[in-house]
Amino acid sequence: MSSAVASKRPAAYALLLIVSGIVGVYSSFVLVLDRIQLLRSPGESLGCDFNPFVSCGTVIESWQGSLFGFPNPLIGVAGFVAPVAVGVGLLAGARFARWFWALFLLGLALAWVFVTWLFTQTVFSIGTLCPWCMLVWAVTIPLFWYSLVYTAARGLAPAPRPLRRLAAASLPFTWAIVVANYAVIVLVILAVFPRLPFVLFG
Repeated sequence: MSSAVASKRPAAYALLLIVSGIVGVYSSFVLVLDRIQLLRSPGESLGCDFNPFVSCGTVIESWQGSLFGFPNPLIGVAGFVAPVAVGVGLLAGARFARWFWALFLLGLALAWVFVTWLFTQTVFSIGTLCPWCMLVWAVTIPLFWYSLVYTAARGLAPAPRPLRRLAAASLPFTWAIVVANYAVIVLVILAVFPRLPFVLFG
């Protein structure tokens, strides 16, 4: 990797980290406030409880909503700070060690796996969609895929040479991977809730 490439500040990627992280923190914080509201007033309807298909309260009060013994959104409030910090650091010209990128990618990979699991639980087990939860999914997906491809393509994280070459060739088309991930989620939701579009827009 040339010194010019190494020293170039990745503004677009950094902005993705910052914006996605801020949206993730905000969405998670709203969910934490909703959880507190339900603890104070059990059974109270939340602002995002629209109908039987879309209800934050149902998801928040499920066992899946507190998988580790505390509300899942607390993980988001703390975890989404990391992409913001990394994005700001990149804009400021910071350069991170490979072990740092490896840990950062591991965290994003775990986040992607977690939200994918929550998606399956929400759709197939709970049977109700949570708008704020879906916003968290929506920002986690590009955070993971863009970080995975970008760091591999730039040689920032440990990766075999063939994988780095593949990532470099795929980098301009990472958006297609993200769109494909979104498409799977949308298609599954429509398959499980075929009446949802009529309820929302009918």
